[in-house]
Amino acid sequence: MKTKNNKSSGNAHLADMGVLSQKEKKPRRWFLNILMSVGGIPLLGSVLYPIIRYLIPPKNTEAVPNTVEAGTIGDLKQNSGKIIRYGRKPVILIHLPDGGYRAFSAICTHLGCIVQYRQDFEHIWCACHNGHYDLYGKNISGPPPRPLAPYKVNIKDGKIFVAKYMNS
Repeated sequence: MKTKNNKSSGNAHLADMGVLSQKEKKPRRWFLNILMSVGGIPLLGSVLYPIIRYLIPPKNTEAVPNTVEAGTIGDLKQNSGKIIRYGRKPVILIHLPDGGYRAFSAICTHLGCIVQYRQDFEHIWCACHNGHYDLYGKNISGPPPRPLAPYKVNIKDGKIFVAKYMNS
């Protein structure tokens, strides 16, 4: 019995020194658990993010060529046009009535429809909202707000090449 009294008197002595009881320790432990959990979430994210980025492949980006072969001189009749692909973008190549060649973006500057060459008008036309462009790509009537972006045309060894201007 003496030992029991000593233990109880020892506990009383600890209580006098400010050591908390189990009931009083529970809120502090709960707070520390919450604090560690909240702090662990960013740590877990910083560890998992690089792993997930490594496992999920990046989106494929298509390389845009500097120059595209659009065909040969005999492919396109005089006073006609055709749509070619420049990377993923459509480009209209026009064989002018005077024999020259010009190329422009085939995307109408109004709402993004594809334009075409009209032989009867001898200019570029957008069928969506009746937009008209001259043979220099300048908007001449209809709703298009801007001219078509020009592309450079080069002819070498009987082949037609289309290239983007550096400032476009």
